[in-house]
Amino acid sequence: MTGENQGLPVRGGETMAAGNGPKPVPELLEDLRSLIETARLRVAVGVNAEMVLLYWRMGTRIRQEIIGADRAAYGQEVMRRLARDLTAAYGTGFSHSNLSRAVRFAEQFPHAETVATLSQQLSWSHFVELVKIEDPLKREFYTEMCRLERWSVRTLQAKVRGMLFERTALSRKPEDLARRELAALRDEDRLTPDLVFRDPYLLDFLGLADTYSERDLETAIIAELERFLLELGAGFSFVARQKRIAIDDEDYYIDLLFYHRKLRRLVAIDLKIDRFRAEHKGQMELYLRWLDRHEREGGEESPLGLILCAGKSEEHVELLQLEQNGIRVAEYLTELPPRELLEARLAAAVRLARERYGDGSSPGDDGMAPTRGC
Repeated sequence: MTGENQGLPVRGGETMAAGNGPKPVPELLEDLRSLIETARLRVAVGVNAEMVLLYWRMGTRIRQEIIGADRAAYGQEVMRRLARDLTAAYGTGFSHSNLSRAVRFAEQFPHAETVATLSQQLSWSHFVELVKIEDPLKREFYTEMCRLERWSVRTLQAKVRGMLFERTALSRKPEDLARRELAALRDEDRLTPDLVFRDPYLLDFLGLADTYSERDLETAIIAELERFLLELGAGFSFVARQKRIAIDDEDYYIDLLFYHRKLRRLVAIDLKIDRFRAEHKGQMELYLRWLDRHEREGGEESPLGLILCAGKSEEHVELLQLEQNGIRVAEYLTELPPRELLEARLAAAVRLARERYGDGSSPGDDGMAPTRGC
């Protein structure tokens, strides 16, 4: 090898001269790109985890210093001085507001092991939103759903604004029962229907006029299927529209058929533009039994039914014991009411449901709550 060729790689006995040698193999290039991207992702995850743990440790240490103080003013003065000195030394990220969040973070997430696990999946920006939630049960719900469904910070904010927790059946259970379901979600990633289904569903994005038919409603949902799936929640996959089922010489049609991956069940949705009536139960039971016999695959659970209607009577739903048959009834709203009105309505539904538990009601089959609507 001559001096001018020294240092150049040789392939197959041929010198790879600069500028005119063989080009990189496409497969090799893609492999190297994959390695680089994976390494970058791991670095990003590691940096995020360290940032979350740093704020938690700082919050814990500050709490130890000020938790025994007799005067709240002392704690605030300590925080102001720390923020000033740390910002001067390390730049932004250690403001008074961020240190206050770190203290709340340490208060609301007191266990190091839990924080270490969550730090692999949630960013500090997620925790900034979560620590704003005062109610511990609600905060745990949003934390676990955010982790499981991999919500972005923006999605988390939207779910909280849309009162997702209050619209789930879980919020209407006594706290001890709700905590059991959340523990199963945290420890086993196990979803229950009470965590998946909600009432009411917010379908204001469909843009329906004052007067519309069931077919108009169905068509609007199909046209806005992506947004409808987001409102249903993560895990739903669209299967069919107007699913035909034949029984003897009669044909029936299921408005919408979905599959939920985590629940491992088919979910039949029946659309009604009027209030829920008793005969709707028999129709849905027929659909579910047919699906169970003809469409259920090995390893799947029994199908569930969701009757989406314009209105319902809670007592009517309760007396029919729908949830024992795998049927949920929920209202949908094509126009959003004022937030105060929606909050009052959901609070009344929660109060009524918990009163029924106090009367001796117990969860139904499949881990479902007793009949309360949805």
